[in-house]
Amino acid sequence: MVRVLLVDDHAIVREGFKRLFENTEGYEVLAEASTVADAVAAARTHSPDIAVLDLSLSAGNSGLTLLGQLAAVVPDVRRVVLSMHDDPGLVLRALDLGAHGYVTKAAAVDELVGVLDRVMQGEVVLSSDLNATVHRPVASKLTPREVETLRGLLSDLPPKAIASELGISVKTLYRHRANLMEKLGARTVGELARIARERGLLAMWGH
Repeated sequence: MVRVLLVDDHAIVREGFKRLFENTEGYEVLAEASTVADAVAAARTHSPDIAVLDLSLSAGNSGLTLLGQLAAVVPDVRRVVLSMHDDPGLVLRALDLGAHGYVTKAAAVDELVGVLDRVMQGEVVLSSDLNATVHRPVASKLTPREVETLRGLLSDLPPKAIASELGISVKTLYRHRANLMEKLGARTVGELARIARERGLLAMWGH
């Protein structure tokens, strides 16, 4: 039995999805929460297998914040975002923060359980309506070297200075840049910067 923590600030929404799980073999809603604090407490108490959470929670709480906190409290919990928002940048931000799946509420009734089945098998899954808009790889984690290179490329320094700072040749810098652009799905350096902002990479470095 897959034990589910359901997090949404609307009781009627939680009730609807709770009934969906009650009618689905193999799933059990063991706890519900409407805030980040309540969700973290429930996760600590019940150790769910999977958390299904909204991004917009009451009292200004953010599901994005909750993603990391759940991972810290219950490292093995699978985390799936269930949201009305379908912006590609937000989807990728959630994935970068540890979501194993992202389902829009428009697709949820038909697809949620199938997505959860695949997530429990170790996949990272998006609902079908997102696959057409989110083109960049969902598992494109950057290596420390790529992080350094991207930071340099997004600075105001000329390529020669960036390469010198990294201790590499300009030719190697360009090769790293090409790899980064391919990995993040960017066609230009300007698009690379935009994607970095969308995915919160700049925020992580305090830019």
